[in-house]
Amino acid sequence: MSLTIKENNNVFTVEGSINANTAQNFQSHFEMLLNAFGELTIDIENVSEIDANGLEAIRVLHDNALNYNRGFFILGNTYKDIYDELRYTEVAV
Repeated sequence: MSLTIKENNNVFTVEGSINANTAQNFQSHFEMLLNAFGELTIDIENVSEIDANGLEAIRVLHDNALNYNRGFFILGNTYKDIYDELRYTEVAV
C-alpha cells in the first residue's frame, strides 16, 4: 500500500503503510520538514502497517530531533511498539 502525507495546522497525517517500500521516502521527507520547521508533529492514527523498516525510520527521525534539540511528536494510539522503542532510546541516551 502507498503512503499519503497530508498537512493541517503543522500536523502531518500519515495514511497507508510505512514499510520496506516506503520507509526511506518517509524518513527523507520528514527529515527535510524537521530541518525546515525545527519541530515535527506526525499523526500515525491512520497508518495501516509499520514494519521494522518503518520503525527504524521513525527512530532515526526521533534521534535526529534529540541530537539537534528539535521538537518531535507522534500522535496516535495504534502503535505501542513505537512508544516502547522511543522510550528505551530515551533511557539509553
